[in-house]
Amino acid sequence: MAVPGAALAGSAIGTSASLCWGAMEGLLTRFRALATCSHQLSGYVPCRFHHCAPGRGKRLVLSRVFQPQNLREDQVLSLEGRSGDLTCKSQRLMLQVGLIHPASSGCYHLLPYTVRAMEKLVRVIDQEMQAIGGQKVNMPSLSPAELWRATNRWDLMGKELLRLRDRHGKEYCLGPTHEEAITALVASQKTLSYRQLPFLLYQVTRKFRDEPRPRFGLLRGREFYMKDMYTFDSSPEAARQTYSLVCDAYASLFDRLGLRCVKVQADVGSIGGTMSHEFQLPVDVGEDRFVVCHSCSFSANMETLDLSQRNCPACQGPLTETKGIELGHTFYLGTKYSSIFNAQFINIHGKPSLAEMGCYGLGVTRILAAAIEVLSTEDCIRWPGLLAPYQVCLIPPKKGSKEAAATELTEHLYDHITEAVPQLRGEVLLDDRTHLTIGNRLKDTHKFGYPFVIITGKRALEDPAHFEVWCQHTGEVTFLTKEGVMELLSQVQVV
Repeated sequence: MAVPGAALAGSAIGTSASLCWGAMEGLLTRFRALATCSHQLSGYVPCRFHHCAPGRGKRLVLSRVFQPQNLREDQVLSLEGRSGDLTCKSQRLMLQVGLIHPASSGCYHLLPYTVRAMEKLVRVIDQEMQAIGGQKVNMPSLSPAELWRATNRWDLMGKELLRLRDRHGKEYCLGPTHEEAITALVASQKTLSYRQLPFLLYQVTRKFRDEPRPRFGLLRGREFYMKDMYTFDSSPEAARQTYSLVCDAYASLFDRLGLRCVKVQADVGSIGGTMSHEFQLPVDVGEDRFVVCHSCSFSANMETLDLSQRNCPACQGPLTETKGIELGHTFYLGTKYSSIFNAQFINIHGKPSLAEMGCYGLGVTRILAAAIEVLSTEDCIRWPGLLAPYQVCLIPPKKGSKEAAATELTEHLYDHITEAVPQLRGEVLLDDRTHLTIGNRLKDTHKFGYPFVIITGKRALEDPAHFEVWCQHTGEVTFLTKEGVMELLSQVQVV
């Protein structure tokens, strides 16, 4: 990023320049070097994107955010081509407010608000994975065909596997998952000891799947972000303990996001292994079907049951069928992959043993879309509190209105929030579109789902000034002094 500012410009030196001017130029050169050093030592950050008030910190302003809006229904329909494709609330809302923009069938541009929300989600995932000992890695999207042929999945995956050749004729796939790659990586380490295990290695990367009919926006696309973890243990008992540990971390993650997921027994599918569970979010547009027994803790994907089965196999109680969206999936793999790639370690007896494996996926972009699907109204986006792109939006008076005299109060409030509430630095947005009425801008804030909206209206002219505060999650509206606003916002949690 280029560094703007008041850089000193050297004057042109004519042929008759004096020795005195040469000495001055030398001093200017030294001054430039000192200024540069000072910026580096003081943690100077260039300000380009933000509006900067003289003598104050950076203010994030809405007019500078790249966020194409398509608030009319006919504009949204033209983006996706056919009205029948918009069968899901999250897809329609994300297109309307400019969170995503279609690039091709099943592929979307993720725009600034969505990227901010996704980065926050990844931070929450990192916290949960690292709390149980997870270590973050990053593997190539291109995976050599020979790895997949070794496990027979090159053919087993069928047309969903996106394949390509390089200029030398070497075959690759764009990985939808990385069991082969991670096992080959661990197998390449020839001196592993049981004392080093378990390994819990995970990444958050783009994945690719050639869906025959992509639909529902980010809920089912051809390109998506996924968190995939792969674990390596020294025994089946230790591997099952790790399996439970990761499942508990998933439950904690969804609890923090306010998503009431159900852990259900699932089929192992093309991944393989001997045990599998899905984390299903109950929602009407879900394409999965699962059953729950309210008499005991049994729950399972319909794929795992006999179609004629009407009662719970554990207690014979009645089963309730529900639609859901799969947000997470866990597999106990055993030695399926480690035996193929010879991923070994030296056990307590000094003998080589195969690592016991598990793999665990989370659909990152799918979690974002699913949260919007279940939390939002028909017209307005609502985010999990931790994932809102911005926590606070300030709306100053309309230019030329009676309340315009209080405009500076909004700017002072912005500065005070970012100085006095450290966790909200970078989380406050100023809606500087003062050519619009407060009412029009308030409608936009409802659509975008900022958790807190603070309006400088008529009561800001009182002594002391009162600000109109909207809490989007509860619908509550209150009038607070600056001190009351600070007390409220100091309680906001940010990742």
